[in-house]
This record gives sequence, C-alpha cells and structure tokens, in this order.
Amino acid sequence: MHHVLRAVDIRPMPAYPGHSAGFRRAPLVDRAAGAVHTGLSACRLEAGGHVDTHVQSFEEYFYITAGEPTLVLDGRAFPLVPGSCGVVPVGTSHAWLGPADGTAAWIDLSTPIPRGSGEPTDTFFLGPPRYAEREPLDIRDPRARHLFRMRNDDITLDKLKVGARVDAPTVSASMATALLAYSGIAVKMLVDQRLSAALATMFMVEYQPGGVAHPHDHPLEEAYVILEGEVEATADGATYVLGEGDVFWTGVGCIHGFVNRTQRTVRWLETSSPQPPARHSYRFSRDWEYLEAKLAAAGPPDRG
Repeated sequence: MHHVLRAVDIRPMPAYPGHSAGFRRAPLVDRAAGAVHTGLSACRLEAGGHVDTHVQSFEEYFYITAGEPTLVLDGRAFPLVPGSCGVVPVGTSHAWLGPADGTAAWIDLSTPIPRGSGEPTDTFFLGPPRYAEREPLDIRDPRARHLFRMRNDDITLDKLKVGARVDAPTVSASMATALLAYSGIAVKMLVDQRLSAALATMFMVEYQPGGVAHPHDHPLEEAYVILEGEVEATADGATYVLGEGDVFWTGVGCIHGFVNRTQRTVRWLETSSPQPPARHSYRFSRDWEYLEAKLAAAGPPDRG
C-alpha cells in the first residue's frame, strides 16, 4: 500500500478551534491514506498567532521549513529557524508562538497516529501560552536535548572529512554528526533516540544525479516530503515523478525504490514509524531474486 499527494492539493485549514489563532494544518498522511503509525501534517502559523499549551499521548516530531516560530517546550521558549527540528515527548507540555512577521511553516509527524472523532481524547489543552523569556536554540547545550538544527553543511560529505574545532558551533563530533553515504545517496539523521525519541525517526535524504535505491520494502511505514529537485519513485509496480512539495508514503511491505534521473541533487525529508528494528529493516528484492535464480540454476535438490 502507498499514497501520493501532490503539492497543489495540499490546503492547510484552521485547526484547534478555540485553542489557537492564526494556525492552520493540512493532513498529508493519515488513516485515510491507509497509515497506521504515520500522522504527517503540514503546519502554518501566522505572525502573532499561537497554539495553546497542551500535552499529548503521542510523540510529535517537527522540521521547520520556513519562518521563525517559537516553541515553548516544558516551560522554556526556543526561537526556531528553518532547519530546526526536534521531538516533543509523550506527555510534555508545549505551545507554539507565531513569528514576528510573515508565516512560519513546518512538517509535523505524530505517532502513534492521532485518534479521530468518537475515540478517546489524546490531546489535552492547558490554557494560553505562558510568557517565557526566549533563549536562542543552542544545540551544544545538553539541556536542549530534544532539539537539533540541520545546516546545509551537515549533509555535505567533504565538510566532514576534516576534524571539528573544539569551539565549533555545532554538537561535538560523534555519531550525532555522522553522515551515511552510499550509491549516490546521503542520509543525515535529524531526530532519533539521541534526542529521546522512542517511536519514530526523522532524517534528511539527498540523491546525487544517478543516485538509486533498488526496490525494497520494510517492516515499518515511511513518509517522504520532497524539498528540492525531482525524483522518480516506484511503489507496488506504479511509477511517479515527484517534485518539490509532493508527498509520498509507503506502508509495511510496499515494494518501492527511487532513482534520480535528473542532473541536479534531489532532497527530501523522510520519516520512519515505528523506529527501524536493530536488524532486517530493509528487504531488497534483488537479493532474494538472486537466491531464487541461484537455486533454480542448481536444479532440484538431491533427495537420494
């Protein structure tokens, strides 16, 4: 099972009536798309707007794509900028404040998937946001343990080939700054267990021209929001060309793959929910097709 949503069909609508102002949300992936674990949304918050303080019985992941909203998380107010991301753990009080001007936008993942009308309540509002003095987001500060910020250099392999200064304005060089590169593909983890996430992961993916991921499937759901460029995607035997703003989702067992047939880099934001298991998170069709062909070439087993 898979789902494709084109950018032109995404229409944020007012959300949280009575508990927000200037806030709009558009569902990208939800139960209507066939998802069980993935509640993906596009959020917009106008200048002077807000979302009241609330707690949830699910984890909330976010990645800021435009503007400068403020996240009030557990009593601390963090001004955010594009590239900022993080997780709001289950049961943690938080609120959103609009930017000083313009519109802030972000991609939001909720898992377990939020409940619908007629089901038990999973979001509990506590009142208007309480004033908290804003403090710059400092990802080197261990107290900002649920937040991160990705800069363009973080997904550039050549930038990671030299040692980081002790006073570099980023987290200490470690697996937290690691970049996975293979087959023309670069993967930069944004939100996972190191930020105390327990139920999903969020990461950035880039394909260089010619980059390819051969058909495969997973024991989890994946969602993709194309941020730059164009990629050819296949799922369940169908082929799509995805461009900026398009959304793609694959369910458990959906055989899918990607290839960048253009001459420019393509970048997307990706989520996995639940978190990948320690082993067997990928099942590549070509590996099992190879085994099938090898056994067929060997002929029937000798039963003597």
